[in-house]
Amino acid sequence: MTISQWMIYGAYGYSGRLIAECARERGLSPVVAGRSEPKTRELAAALGVEHRVFALDDASAVRDGLRGVDAVVHCAGPFSSTSRPMIEGCLATGAHYFDITGEAFVFEYAHSAAIDARAKEANIVVCPGVGFDVVPTDCVARTLVEALPDATELELGFASAGRFSPGTAKTMVEGLGLGTFARRDGRLVRTGVQTREIDFGSGPRTAMSISWGDISTAYYTTGIGNIVVYVPASRKMIANAKRAAWVRPLFKLGFVQNFLKRKVDTRITGPDEAQRAKADTEVWGEVANAAGKRVSARLRTANGYTVTQLAPVAIIEHLLEHDAPSGSLTPSRLMGKDFASSLEGSSAVELRE
Repeated sequence: MTISQWMIYGAYGYSGRLIAECARERGLSPVVAGRSEPKTRELAAALGVEHRVFALDDASAVRDGLRGVDAVVHCAGPFSSTSRPMIEGCLATGAHYFDITGEAFVFEYAHSAAIDARAKEANIVVCPGVGFDVVPTDCVARTLVEALPDATELELGFASAGRFSPGTAKTMVEGLGLGTFARRDGRLVRTGVQTREIDFGSGPRTAMSISWGDISTAYYTTGIGNIVVYVPASRKMIANAKRAAWVRPLFKLGFVQNFLKRKVDTRITGPDEAQRAKADTEVWGEVANAAGKRVSARLRTANGYTVTQLAPVAIIEHLLEHDAPSGSLTPSRLMGKDFASSLEGSSAVELRE
């Protein structure tokens, strides 16, 4: 179905506000929503749009809040806590679900056979990860598997300068207690930190593995069962990441998590427009088959938060004119492998054999 009314939930957060502002600049009128009445009302007044207030810990309130809404762009993290109640609300009310998470285990839930079947029955699309997490890397992954269909190994990575938003920082805090994961033989497994040299586009750099969302989404996009994701890292960062494994149980404790997240709230604000404009992103990927053939790809995008601002709005604009398929989908399966390249500030994907 095409859509008419759509909502941004968590609209007064850093990324939610960017998306809402972009939507208004493009002539769209989203409903802005969140759990804070004053913050939601203030944003709605500034943008001249409708607002709704509801929390996600009451299923009936979520259903009431979504009444008449055809699609939701969910921006209120950490998504490990908030994605399930919003997905349930969308399944109950028939609203397409999108979010901007990068959390691998949220993707695993959203792409489970049970959620896929229920989404098809409700005739909605469930498509998490429509921001920088994971639009560019997902499009690179799909481009690579089309170039080498019998690939058995996939590695992805990105290099970006700039500050984190509060939401991203809180997600990183939660990740401290989980460890570093990759995909092996189709399953997510804790691997510890891996390193390799990668030329993201500006010369070789040492990189370390991280539990980025593509260890989940790229599997559903490509079918490749072995996936690792990398970011550039200094020797100190790599050493600290390896040492963190020894104190991982400490980071799982609730009072430690709450303490660190309070620090995030007081110390991190996210990059402003000028800072985002100066910090674009290099995306890299490589596939290999059993015979040892390799194909690599590079893509340059705008700053990650700019991609997170642009991509959800582009998807909503698409759905205003086109029917969406139903079921659990990744961004490139919904919008095509060239979606990231279509966003302002992005290049075409460059393939190399």
